[in-house]
Amino acid sequence: MRTHLRATGWVGPALLLLLTGCTVGPNYHRPSAPQAPSWKENAAPPPNPPNGTWKQAEPSDGVLKGKWWETYGDPQLNSLEDKVAVSNQTLKIAMEQYFEAREQVQVARSQYYPTLAAGFSAERTRNSYNQPNTVRGISRYQYNTYSIAGQAQWEPDLWGQVRRTVEQSRASAQQSAALLANVELSVRAELASDYFETRGLDSQKELLDNTVTSYQEYLKLTQIRFHGGVATESDVALAQTQLETTRAQDIDVGVARAQYEHAIATLIGVPASVFSLPAMPLGQNIPQVPVGVPSELLERRPDIAAAERQVDAANAQIGIAISAYYPNISLTGTGGMLSGEPGTLIQGPSEMWSLGASAVELIFDAGRRHAITEQARDAYDQQVANYRQTVLTAFQDVEDNLSTLRILDQEWVTQTAAVAAARRSLNISTNRYRGGVTTYLEVLTAQTAQLTNERTQADIATRQFVASVQLIRALGGGWDTTQLPKL
Repeated sequence: MRTHLRATGWVGPALLLLLTGCTVGPNYHRPSAPQAPSWKENAAPPPNPPNGTWKQAEPSDGVLKGKWWETYGDPQLNSLEDKVAVSNQTLKIAMEQYFEAREQVQVARSQYYPTLAAGFSAERTRNSYNQPNTVRGISRYQYNTYSIAGQAQWEPDLWGQVRRTVEQSRASAQQSAALLANVELSVRAELASDYFETRGLDSQKELLDNTVTSYQEYLKLTQIRFHGGVATESDVALAQTQLETTRAQDIDVGVARAQYEHAIATLIGVPASVFSLPAMPLGQNIPQVPVGVPSELLERRPDIAAAERQVDAANAQIGIAISAYYPNISLTGTGGMLSGEPGTLIQGPSEMWSLGASAVELIFDAGRRHAITEQARDAYDQQVANYRQTVLTAFQDVEDNLSTLRILDQEWVTQTAAVAAARRSLNISTNRYRGGVTTYLEVLTAQTAQLTNERTQADIATRQFVASVQLIRALGGGWDTTQLPKL
């Protein structure tokens, strides 16, 4: 009786061990990362240029939204961005990679449960009549075998190998989701940048078209003055040279514009041969981007989230490696019906079953498990360093674009004054030329100065829009870690 009580006293703990076990290896804690109390660059909007038409738009909300491109108020840009999600092939590749990683989580979870198999078999066997130990006339050397059997096999997760594998697969799937978000953000930002570059070139084209028309009038004026004897043939040649040079510049703008247009076609998933973007000069309103505080950046950048999830996956791999030090325990069971005649197959005497268990411990492996464990720890340290470097790069990215916008804002104010001065200079030189006080060389110099400054001003405006897009991209484009799948 005492022996029986002792035996049954082990049943509960044994079952509890089989069902729960333990999880070896370090539990995951997010590693520390560089932080900053505030942004170094001042993101405050600059003063409007005197008598200028450009102004920084007021933000409609203090937080970036998912469809951040709508803050620019450009219907054409909105239409192009809507096509990215359904047609961009780069985005589809990243999406399928995420789906693949997501299914791997289910593959890992399936190891929690036993495998079950069942089947029917029929077999005709003939043994050798002359085999050893055969009693002639008694032993059946030719017979049928029919069976219906099921088999179950289970390796209980005593040491947490399966749990760590699921943890690793989940973290890897979340990393793929973050990488998908990062690809989408990059593609959309690239589309917006290319779009504004195209519109900036349209502004340049409009400026050069107007300048060509103006220079044609200057050439007519010079020719009239030459025929009247108050201008030289050299003046006519200078005016003609200026006109043709500007026409060449006007044509040359088309090279870059065509390339940006082709790039946009690829980004929205259509052949460049069938896509065209109607010309439209760059708009005047640049939205103010809410930058928030630096501590939020770790939650808002998908590339940082991807790097952090990779750290989690690497940490789980350490536990998987450590579990190899413990014995593998396997439980098997077989049951069914076996008979030599079909008619007696489904009868009580045909019943058969077997239960078994095995435990295997690796005694010697020449340091293989130790090396694999150390390899997993080294990989974890590598991913921690990669995560911290990604954070540092993100801070640099934001500061770069904040400083770019700040400096371009200052440059815009100065350049606007330069354009105004160049226009006054050309008016003065034109009046002096009409009055016969100076030669056309002075007019040509003033024309060149005005065109150069106006093109610089248009280029600054384009760079402001592109820098604004890149700042939004650096801030995560309205994404945050709450959008990661729970799995």
